Amino acid sequence: MKKQIATPKSMGKVIGRSIRTSLLNLGSATKVELSRSLGISFPTISKFITEMEKDGEILQLGLDGSSGGRRAKRYTYNAEYMYGLALFLEKSETNYTIFNCQGEVKEKGKMGSVLADGGLSLLTDCIEQLIMRFPKIRSIALGVPGSVDGSRIFYIPGYDDYQDVDLKGYCEERFGIRTVVENDMNASVLGYYHHNGSHKQSLVYLYAGQNGPGAGVMINGDVVRGRSFFTGEVSFVPLYSEQNFQQAMEKESHSIRVDAMSRLVASFTGMINPHTFIFCEGEVSQADLEEISRISSTFIPSEHLPDLTVSDFQQDYLFGLQQLCLDLMLDGASG
Repeated sequence: MKKQIATPKSMGKVIGRSIRTSLLNLGSATKVELSRSLGISFPTISKFITEMEKDGEILQLGLDGSSGGRRAKRYTYNAEYMYGLALFLEKSETNYTIFNCQGEVKEKGKMGSVLADGGLSLLTDCIEQLIMRFPKIRSIALGVPGSVDGSRIFYIPGYDDYQDVDLKGYCEERFGIRTVVENDMNASVLGYYHHNGSHKQSLVYLYAGQNGPGAGVMINGDVVRGRSFFTGEVSFVPLYSEQNFQQAMEKESHSIRVDAMSRLVASFTGMINPHTFIFCEGEVSQADLEEISRISSTFIPSEHLPDLTVSDFQQDYLFGLQQLCLDLMLDGASG
């Protein structure tokens, strides 16, 4: 295995990220406090702070009280220095949020779908308009109803404009802004995890979806993407001898759909034993949850079944994308 060699550029990136993270978490700090907490020499910290203050990324709050010596300057991170854009693509609409470095939402809205014919052009226009209105946008997180291998969308049935498109590369080249592209359910389970403080838990998040069912899977706090980034494509799971999960969910009979979801819960329980199984608000009722729990227990001993709950899919989705976007922002201003 080839050993990674640290370069001045990569080290600078690590130090910059450490300073941003510390100041955002602590609220404020002196150079001495940052040097001690990060284990980085005072001259190096001082150099970075001077450059970041000059750029307007860090603000000086004033001087600390005197302890007999020279009074230390106290610094804070300028949360308004750069913004992030989280945007997710659905069949019927496109939702977005724009937020600062502390996650404070500056604008939240929706517009028409950009998944139709000519979708890539529609998406480009949409992002360009938002950047014109918010020129501080320095990172973008895009959520799509398809499988993503890190940058390329390789499975997104029904939307040929996006099939096999390196959407991350396209956006970074077009806008010069660092971009992350994520599957809708991976982003949603990540958002639920952070929003609910589910420390190191294993979760499954199911969405019947406008484009067919999908699931986000998390094990011990880590999103599972799988060997070929195909984890969560539960529509293919053969729960019955002659039909898969999606085929069962397309039936008009509500009882068949509830039975299919119950079997899926039991299957995940036997495989990864999750703490919580999350359904989307509006897709199941409290009575449905009770029935799913009852039917699942006919396949798996009830003491091993996960907690069943419902959550706001749109909120979790955007929050998950926001977390991915904030992570990019910690690395620096742009790509």
